Amino acid sequence: MPIRSVVFDVGETLVDDSTFWSSWASWVGVPHHTLAALVGAVTALGHDNAEALRLIRPGFDLAAERVARETAGQGESITEKDLYPDVRPALSKLREVGFWVGVAGNQTARAAALLRQLDLPVDGIATSGEWGTAKPESKFFARLIDWAPGRADEIVYVGDHPTNDIVPAKSAGLRAAHLRRGPWGYLWADDQVVKDNADWRVDNLNQLSEALSCQ
Repeated sequence: MPIRSVVFDVGETLVDDSTFWSSWASWVGVPHHTLAALVGAVTALGHDNAEALRLIRPGFDLAAERVARETAGQGESITEKDLYPDVRPALSKLREVGFWVGVAGNQTARAAALLRQLDLPVDGIATSGEWGTAKPESKFFARLIDWAPGRADEIVYVGDHPTNDIVPAKSAGLRAAHLRRGPWGYLWADDQVVKDNADWRVDNLNQLSEALSCQ
């Protein structure tokens, strides 16, 4: 079945999350390496990465803390330097050969606005904060299928996380590409679940754009 649309996750797919986690470490008052180690630990246990913040501050309310950071002028930031080097060339190539290219991930509405300000070579940007549903919920992927051109099996979803990205995308009828990048991508790159569900397994986005461009 020909591919019409390619949709990308955000964190550790397009965006290096180092700035994201460093800003949270500063906010909760711990060294950056401390939070990084805790994120790695909860990742290995299969927990939500926000659990790392709750280990530092029991009862941590992520939504409330986001508001507090905005009020304090320390809200989230996504700039050009946070993009992985292969993002612009890979997305540009996919558009050049005729694919509709989108970005849709578990981010806030503010993150969507920040991504749009970067003028990425994409046709659409959306986040869970705008849609009111988040991965791995089936409603998120149903919304994505309505949003991106093509039937479900003509859409590729690209991400690093098997539970949030690869498995639910395949369950929704999408094609799936696993990116070996970031803690989740590296940890589960050779997991049988990824092998069984990913139509493509790549180390960088240029590999994916090459593979899809040859179809």
